[in-house]
Formats: sequence, structure tokens, C-alpha cells
Amino acid sequence: MSAQPSPCINPPHPPTEQEKVYQWINELAHPDTRETALLELSKKRETDLAPMLWNSFGTACALLQEIVNIYPSITPPTLTAHQSNRVCNALALLQCVASHPETRTAFLQAQIPLYLYPFLSTISKTRPFEYLRLTSLGVIGALVKTDEQEVITFLLTTEIVPLCLTIMDSGSELSKTVATFIIQKILLDESGLSYICQTYERFSHVAITLGKMVIQLSKDPCARLLKHVVRCYLRLSDNTRARKALGQCLPDQLRDGTFTQCLQDDKSTKQWLQMLIKNLELGVVQPCPPDPRQMGMPPMG
Repeated sequence: MSAQPSPCINPPHPPTEQEKVYQWINELAHPDTRETALLELSKKRETDLAPMLWNSFGTACALLQEIVNIYPSITPPTLTAHQSNRVCNALALLQCVASHPETRTAFLQAQIPLYLYPFLSTISKTRPFEYLRLTSLGVIGALVKTDEQEVITFLLTTEIVPLCLTIMDSGSELSKTVATFIIQKILLDESGLSYICQTYERFSHVAITLGKMVIQLSKDPCARLLKHVVRCYLRLSDNTRARKALGQCLPDQLRDGTFTQCLQDDKSTKQWLQMLIKNLELGVVQPCPPDPRQMGMPPMG
């Protein structure tokens, strides 16, 4: 009797990238598998990842749990590199949700950004804390980059302005750049400009911080950071009272050619600086041409 041939067994197909994403999202709900899932998902930039994260059961809670778990390591400042990397992976996923038009409104309604403010309030200069602050700023930066009115309206009800000003005053160069970008985006919105210029205390806090940055930049130039500082000054000059005050307190370094070499290859910022000086000298606002590199920048009113 002849032996029967063995049935052909096809090996299982490896999971597709989409199936891997589904699996990692499911693994976020389980503490034992969450860390690896956070790491893998934070590397993904699929356009539909945000809705999958936000609408999957328990995922938003898992991400918030990662954030809250770090709070005890803030005071006293005992945050380790491993802790910082893990929570920053969670923040990267929240940034994805904040950036997406289908999830942004719900993200704001849930007041998720408020959970990040304790991180922005930290002052430790160690690398884990700096990485934590920078990644948290990235979430807020992703929100304001959308130029949505609801974002500015929400942020103005929170403490984001003084938090950013503190970082602009004492953070690393990269953190200062992102924080200044956030203030710039707030100022470019009409309600944001009105809010900051509404009281002397708010305006002076912004003006003093920008002034300190100019002095520091004159000693240690950074064209990218200077670009945002000049844009903030120019936008402030759109407000009548702020323009009058800036005529008295604008740093001399912005008037005397200190930054000529720093800005020699930056036509837009040189033009903004010239317009700022004209605004202050003439007491009237010059029309501002758009900068094609400023993605999503709304026209100035």
C-alpha cells in the first residue's frame, strides 16, 4: 500500500503594516505590552493613525495614564532617560491626534493639553526634562500650526502664554524656538493680539521677554529663533498702544545693524525688520507681504 502524500500546508502570511498598527493599538490597553506598542506607533506617521488612536477603546485613557504616571518624577526632579523616552512616545501619539482635522476638536474639548502643562512648568536642565519639555511644546505647536480659531480660543483660556514666556526666557535654543513660534501664532490671531495687548502686565511680560532674547541673540546669533522674535515684534506693532510702547522699548540691537550678517540670507526676516522700524518711526502699519516658508500663516489684519 503506497503512502499517501502529505497535504501541502501553506505557511502563514506575515502581518501587513496595517495589521501591525491595529495590533499595537490593541496592545496599548495592556500595561505589559504598552511600552513596545508606544515605541512602534510613535514611528508611524500614517494620515489615518489619529482617528484610529482616538476612536479605539481605552487608547486615550492609556496615553493619559502614561502622562500622569510621570507627575511624581517631576517634583522632586527624578525623571530618568527611560521614563522620559517612554512618556515622549505617548506625547508623539497625542501630537498626531492634535494635528488631525478629524480629532483636533475632540482633543481640545477633552482639554488634553492641560495634562502637558506640568511638564512645561519644569525647570530642570537635565536632558530627560529638556526632551520632555520640547516634546510637550511640539504638541502645542502642532495645534497652533493649523491656524484654527478654536485652537487659539482654547489656549487663551489657559496659562500657555506665561508658560511659553518662561521657556523663551530660560529654555534651550530649540525649546525657545518652538515656544516663540507658539507665541507668534497666538499673536497672528486677532483675538490673541487683543488678549496680549489688553493689559499693560501682559504686554510688558511679552516685550521684556522678547527684549532679553534679542540681547542674548546679539551675543549668540540664531537666525531661526531671531526670525520668530522679529515676527512677534512686527505683529505687536499692529496694535496702536503696543506700537507706541515699542517705540520706547525696542532693543537698540534691532535698529543698529547688529543682526545684518545673521540675516544676510534671510530676505523675509530682513523685510519684516525694516517694516517694524518703519511702523515705529511713522506710527502707522505697513502692509506685510507673506513669507512662503511660513506654512499656514494667516494674513495680518
